[in-house]
Formats: sequence, C-alpha cells, structure tokens
Amino acid sequence: MATARVRCHAGTAGRSVGPVVDFQSLHGPRRCPQHDGGQGQQPENGARRGWRRGRRHQHADQHRGAGIGGGGSFVLDDREEWEKTFAVCWSGVYYGSRAFVPLLIASSEGHLINTSSVNGFWASLGPASAHTAYSAAKFAVKGFTEALVNDFRLNAPHVKVSLVMPGHIGTSIVINSGKILGRDPKQMSEEDVARARTQLARLGMDASGATDDEIRHGMQMLAENFRDNAPMTAAEAASVILDGVRNETWRILVGDDAVGLDKLVREDPEGAYEQAFMDRLQSEAGWAVGLG
Repeated sequence: MATARVRCHAGTAGRSVGPVVDFQSLHGPRRCPQHDGGQGQQPENGARRGWRRGRRHQHADQHRGAGIGGGGSFVLDDREEWEKTFAVCWSGVYYGSRAFVPLLIASSEGHLINTSSVNGFWASLGPASAHTAYSAAKFAVKGFTEALVNDFRLNAPHVKVSLVMPGHIGTSIVINSGKILGRDPKQMSEEDVARARTQLARLGMDASGATDDEIRHGMQMLAENFRDNAPMTAAEAASVILDGVRNETWRILVGDDAVGLDKLVREDPEGAYEQAFMDRLQSEAGWAVGLG
C-alpha cells in the first residue's frame, strides 16, 4: 500500500509539530500549496490534481495548525492586527481543509487533524488581559472540527477527524507573532512600551522605575520564557498528538494543564472568567500563562 502523509503548516508562528511538508507517495515528493497568511485566497490545487493521479489504495493524514497571537483587545487593538490574527488562526485551517479534504476523501482512508487550543473552550489568558482574536478563531476551529465528526461519518465514513487542543507548549509563537505583527520586543515603539508598562502593572509587576530599553528587554525575556520554561516541549506534544491519532481519538487534549483546565471549565463555566477561577487554575492545574 502506498502511503501519503501531509503535514502542511499554514502559519509561521503556529503550533504545528513535525516537518512542514512530509510527502511520500508513488509519485515522489510534491510541494504543499502555500497559504497566503489568511487573507482570503484559497491555495492553488496543483497538489490536489497530482494526488488524484495516484490515489488508489492510499492512506492520508493531514494536520492543520496555524496560529499567531495578537489583537488581544477588540476595544483597543488595531483592527488590521485583529483581523490578521483571526484570519491566520481560522482561515489557515479552513482553506487548508478546503484544499486537502477532497484528497483525503479520494484516498482509501484518511485522517484530518485540526489544531485548536485550550483557548477554543476558554477565551482567556486570565482576568488581567484580553485575548479576543485568537480565542475567537480557536473557538471557530473547535466548532468546525467537531461538526466534521458527523459530517464525515455520514458522507465520508472512511475519513476520521481529530481536534487537538494544546495547553502551554514550548514554541516560539510569542516571539514570532511579535515579528509578524510588527511588535518585535527589541523594536517596540514608545507607544508600545507604554502599553507594555500598563500590561505588566495589571499582572502585578511594578515597572514604573524601568527604562524603555529595560521594558523591551523584559518583554523579550517573557517571550523566551514562554518557549523555554513551558511544561511540555513541542516534541512531547507531537507524541501525544500522534498517539491520539493512532487511537482514532477525536478530542485530543495536550498537556496536564489542558486536561486540568478542561475539567475546571466544565465544573464551573459561569465562573470561568473570574479571579477565583484563575487562582484555582493556578493551584490545581499548574497554569502559569498570563501570570507574569
């Protein structure tokens, strides 16, 4: 049986793991259609045409994961940044699915894996910060993927689907998001520095005596700490995801913090955005994101 695996990453700052493209088929390597960053243009379908020429007796897995973090506040943040964040995080998954689901259906069996986030069921990093664009997009990915469970069961029963919801994974999403959105900590404007001071104060960190350059350095350190001090590495996350796919699990929580957060949100949905919930999340699930 020929095997074809597709792992296309549609966002340079996202949480996808594994190679960007890993094609192995009877027809040799094929390029993954490139996504335009979520600006509303569907990828070209040359790979789709090529796949169909050798589709018999093939198994295909396709993993969609795209993400940048920005547009935290719907009220205060720049509309262009908000819409770009939403477009990358949602449209990267949507257009990737549009391009490749027909290939999965054309194969003898297939598996679509879409990466949402714990922010797909909890739209927050904590009560001290807003997190609207990313969360809205990840909720969209979650709803879309859950809806595909029945859609595939009814209309393409040989294709499976899994929804991946990672917690805090050690990636460079914070650093890369800043670069993509023009907010590299090392090049922060005076206005950006002023906003960073306000955000740090909300997190309980007194930065009133720090110089602008010290603020820039501190924001860079926070981004690096997100990557380097995470409770789970990207490689460990990949192992959890692959195990879930092998077991045909449709709902894959990645990380103990994700499992703990899911439990707490289910127990107390009404209180999920209160400080008491955050305190419980920190103590019971080891949550550290958004705590400074």
